[in-house]
Amino acid sequence: MDSQLQVYNTLTRQKEVFKPINPPLVGMYVCGPTVYSDVHLGNCRTFVSFDLIYRYLQHLGYKVRYVRNITDAGHLEGDRDEGDDKFTKKAKLEQLEPMEIVQKYTLGFHEVMRLFNTLPPNIEPSATGHITEQIEMVKQIIDSGLAYEVNGTVYFDVEKYSKDQNYTILTNRELDDLLANTRELGGQDDKKGRLDFALWIKAKPEHLMRWPSPWGWGFPGWHIECSAMSKKYLGDTFDIHGGGLDLAATHHTNEIAQSQACNHAEPAKYWMHTNMLTVNGTRMSKSAGNGFLPFELFTGDHPLLSRAYSPMTVRFFMLQAHYRSTLDFSNEALEASDKGFKRLMSAVHLLDKLPVAGSSDYNVQDLSKRCYAAMNDDFNSPVLIAELFEAVRVINSVYDGKSKLNLESLDQLRQLMKAMVFDVLGLQSEEKSEGDLTAIMDLLIRLRNEAKAKQDYATSDQIRMSLQELGIQLKDSKSGTTWDKI
Repeated sequence: MDSQLQVYNTLTRQKEVFKPINPPLVGMYVCGPTVYSDVHLGNCRTFVSFDLIYRYLQHLGYKVRYVRNITDAGHLEGDRDEGDDKFTKKAKLEQLEPMEIVQKYTLGFHEVMRLFNTLPPNIEPSATGHITEQIEMVKQIIDSGLAYEVNGTVYFDVEKYSKDQNYTILTNRELDDLLANTRELGGQDDKKGRLDFALWIKAKPEHLMRWPSPWGWGFPGWHIECSAMSKKYLGDTFDIHGGGLDLAATHHTNEIAQSQACNHAEPAKYWMHTNMLTVNGTRMSKSAGNGFLPFELFTGDHPLLSRAYSPMTVRFFMLQAHYRSTLDFSNEALEASDKGFKRLMSAVHLLDKLPVAGSSDYNVQDLSKRCYAAMNDDFNSPVLIAELFEAVRVINSVYDGKSKLNLESLDQLRQLMKAMVFDVLGLQSEEKSEGDLTAIMDLLIRLRNEAKAKQDYATSDQIRMSLQELGIQLKDSKSGTTWDKI
């Protein structure tokens, strides 16, 4: 399939023409949530961004197999195999079984993704469902001579791997710099080298989540799950591997190393990463007290928020920034996005009400080319949205009788707006359906007429003025009362 799409590849640190390994098939793996707590907005931004990417690839005609995992085991508090297991700690705190924790937060994650109107992945594998594959992969890495076992824990030998391979290829950092910024082992660690990481971890007797293995009872390291599951469902080498930028230095770096050691092939052709979130210019974090959850945004129940914002307003807000750019949350920015989203959707709803002229004074094809050029430039959603607001201007101008479109141009504009607003950006109208609104308006007009018949003009005027505040204009005539959106 011929495509002008260009994507930024973290691996090469440049934009490249997107050429799938086996077109029109595309394999895409995105690191999913660790389901021991509510999904945070940084995760949501990543998944909304890759939903945009998934949607656009499908729109271009690619057949995408989108795999996004659920991490439900093996994630310690420290990224370098330190601290307690997050699931065991949370289970003990809430006096629940670990898999109750997993189920609770997986369901919550799916609900948030539904509210953001993200398409579900084609496959959503879990770490606990693929213990066998992870053990087999660890065995193969040991056989390759790049891992070693100490007291029931298996470590990846980074120094030995680095003799033939570039361990820091993804981040372009010097290995000596990494070593200089990593603490000494101090004789308290079984690892040979400071950068070595666990592929399989020996379970303590009190550990709740553990499985039998050739090295004794234990559980998988955090990094091995993604290598095992991406290999199973997408092959040794696939097209796109994605995740948050915070995963690049450790998780994705280790994924590349262990996959290369096992499969003797690069795991992914294109590595794509979303940038971080800030709040009023400061990095969002729980410790700083400026982090909030999606439902706090939707309800407005947070001291940093002036009011609630709908899921579609938040999705629109996220898409107004490029996925590789920092996204800064503020009430002012959310207010602007709310107004912009409503303005865009109002224009979309006017499309079926536009008059048809015999000629056109606007070139819709040029607009279409600019929209596709934006998305083909590394999924540049903010530029696409800017072009769509040019379409909003045209729609409003035609509706007001100041511009004109013939039938062909009008059909092109309708198709373009449907494709870009709904199919690609994944936005949804938050208004009630026209049928529901009509039934409600019929009831209100009848109540108003009854009030007028009783000479209760205060109630009649109150209904009219309240509707006007909501953007609905009533018009009285000899034939009755009609209504329209302002």
